[in-house]
Amino acid sequence: MEQILYPSYSNVRYRMEQTMRWFGPNDSVSLADIKQAGCTGVVSALHHVLVGEVWTVEEINIRKELIEAAGMVWTVVESVPVHEAIKTRTEGFEQYILNYQQTIRNLSECGIKNVTYNFMPVLDWTRTDLNFQLADGSKTIRFEMAALTAFDIFLLKRKNARNDYDSVTNKRAEKLMSSMNESEVNLLVQNMLKGLPGSDEGFTMEQFKKALATYDTIDRDQLQKNLIYFLKNIVPVAEDSGVVMSIHPDDPPFAVLGLPRVVTCAKDIEDLIAAVPSLHNGLCFCTGSFGVLAGNDLPAMVRDFAERIHFIHLRSTRRNEKGDFFEDNHLQGNVDMYAVIRELVIVMQGRKCSIPVRPDHGHQILDDLKKVTYPGYPAIGRLRGLAEIRGLELGILRSLQEEKL
Repeated sequence: MEQILYPSYSNVRYRMEQTMRWFGPNDSVSLADIKQAGCTGVVSALHHVLVGEVWTVEEINIRKELIEAAGMVWTVVESVPVHEAIKTRTEGFEQYILNYQQTIRNLSECGIKNVTYNFMPVLDWTRTDLNFQLADGSKTIRFEMAALTAFDIFLLKRKNARNDYDSVTNKRAEKLMSSMNESEVNLLVQNMLKGLPGSDEGFTMEQFKKALATYDTIDRDQLQKNLIYFLKNIVPVAEDSGVVMSIHPDDPPFAVLGLPRVVTCAKDIEDLIAAVPSLHNGLCFCTGSFGVLAGNDLPAMVRDFAERIHFIHLRSTRRNEKGDFFEDNHLQGNVDMYAVIRELVIVMQGRKCSIPVRPDHGHQILDDLKKVTYPGYPAIGRLRGLAEIRGLELGILRSLQEEKL
């Protein structure tokens, strides 16, 4: 009987490149922790550089050398933030686009060729609870529609906010607001005004109101036009520099506090591709963000955008009929992780490439419950997610080999 040689994880040529996000020297999760988790790549950004400023070759190389000294490579930039003036096409946006172009050139000069970004107005991702305790005692991050609505109507006091929610949600918000004490109210405000990932600075309420006001005359169609304008100015530079751009979907993938969303589903991605067909106009495929919408068929989206997926975020959200969701364990929740990873494995084998992947938004478990980490980014919870993903991928690789025998 002929001996079958099954692939081990180390000798498969085209498989997911394992990475973790690192927020820099101030991150409580060290580069050594990330390497011990089995990662070969690091996802990072220059969070100390003001949004809109050029990332210099010198600053890029400082970060790159730190990562390489730890025995890994800086695989993906996440993110080069897009200045709000670009999103709104207001005063100074032309210069900010020129700065962004130069940053792309400088990253390329330093050998970093994969850049992820998002086009979410004002906020990055939005959660109402950054310490939601699960039945097993672990903690995760959660979005509760009633809490968002209560913040919007009673604390932010946005004009006509009630009209954006149905009567049932408004009643739940009223009930929640009446039950909250001062400490709980303050915590909700703090969570909602959280700044960019990697930053310890958030908004004040007045700053936040002012930022929201810049979108008073910008609806979804206009924001999409502004995104396409940005891409038409950035993608040719990326193409010339050998850099792939990967847009992250909106999180959550629906309007928040009256702010429009333009990257929520397959149709939104198709619109961007039609406007800027270059393969350097790519996608960061985030299963958690896309998975919040029940209508998104994630395995089909992997097949449809196979050539444009340059980076992968694997996480699973669990949603309910109220519009709430939380970050579940990586192989649980509403995302069919087996089906998604199977399609991704087929894509990589077909494209003959390895795509960087990172386990996103892990739970706080074990010793991490005693530590202060960036919300969603503890070491051990992400290690658990990466281990599950790694095992699932190997199982899929072996099953695909058996199908060919």
